[in-house]
Amino acid sequence: MSSKNFDVAIVGGGPAGLSAATTLARSLRSVLVVDGGQPRNAPADGAHNVLGQENISPTELLDRGRAEARSYGADFVSDEVIDAARGDNGTFTLTLAGGDTVDARRVLLATGLVDELPEVPGVPELWGSTVLHCPFCHGWEVRGQRIGILGTGPMAVHQTLLFRQLSDDVTLFTHTMGEIEPAEREQLSALDVAIIDQTVDHLDIADGTLAAVALTDGDRIERDALVVAPKFVVRSALYSSLGGTLADHPMGQYVATDAMGATDIPGVWAAGNVANLAATVAVSMGAGVTAAGALHMDLITEDTRRAVQARRSRALADAQEAV
Repeated sequence: MSSKNFDVAIVGGGPAGLSAATTLARSLRSVLVVDGGQPRNAPADGAHNVLGQENISPTELLDRGRAEARSYGADFVSDEVIDAARGDNGTFTLTLAGGDTVDARRVLLATGLVDELPEVPGVPELWGSTVLHCPFCHGWEVRGQRIGILGTGPMAVHQTLLFRQLSDDVTLFTHTMGEIEPAEREQLSALDVAIIDQTVDHLDIADGTLAAVALTDGDRIERDALVVAPKFVVRSALYSSLGGTLADHPMGQYVATDAMGATDIPGVWAAGNVANLAATVAVSMGAGVTAAGALHMDLITEDTRRAVQARRSRALADAQEAV
C-alpha cells in the first residue's frame, strides 16, 4: 500500500466519504477510502429523507455505496489513520494503525462524529430506537405517540417545539437543563406541553422498548419515546495533527470549511458531520459530492500549471540549443 500514490485519500467511509469517492472515481481520479467501520447511525433501523432510498438499512446503504465506488475504480482499506504529515513536495503521508502508510496529493476528512449520550440508565440501550434526537431522521416513526424530552441544555425547548408538531402528547423533563425562561414556559404552556421540573433517574424498559421515564422522586411517567440531546464530538484527531483548530458551535466543535468543503489547511477538505454537526445522511452525501468536485478542480489546476511550466521549460531549452 505504501508504494502507491493516490490523487485523493478519503478518511471515513460514511455517506460523505463514499459519495466523494464515487464522484472522484468517475472523473478518473485515483482514490483510496480508509474506513474504520464505525458508522454513527448503525443503531438505527433505517435511514430517512434519502431520496429513492427511504427507510433503507444504514448498513445496506453503505454496502451499496462501497460497491458503486468500487465499480468506478475506487480502492478501500479497512483501517484507521493514526497520523498524517505533509512533505516538502506537498504530498500527504498517512500512517495507518495496521502499520502501512499511504501517500496522497489531497486529503478529504469524512470522519464524522460520536454521539456522547446523557448519563441516564436506559438511554444507551434504547438509542436509535425509542430514544432519539432528530425529528427529521426519526420523528415520523413516533408521530402521535407519547413523547418525552430530556432537558440537558438550552436546546431542549427547541427540540420540544419540533416534536410538538408531531404529537399532541409531549412532556418536557427539565432534568439538568436549568431554568426555563418565562417567555419559553409561556410558549410551551400555550402548546399544551407538560413540564415536569424533576430529575430523571432512569428509563424503564419493557420488551426492548421504552415503557416509562422514572424520576428521582419515585414517580413514573409512561412514554413511548424519549428525545435527548447528545454531545456531538467530531473525530478530529487527524485534523489536529495536521495543524487544524476546531471552530465552536452551540452543539459542539467542528472542522470549519468554505462552501466547497476546503479547510484552512491547504490540500485538506472536510465533508459530512465532521464539518456540519447537523448534517443528515442526504446532506452529507451532497457535501461529499461538492467537496469532490472542488478537489477535482484543484487537482486539474495544479496539473495544468505543471504542464504549462514543463512546456515553457522545453521551449526555453529548445531555444537555448538552437543558439
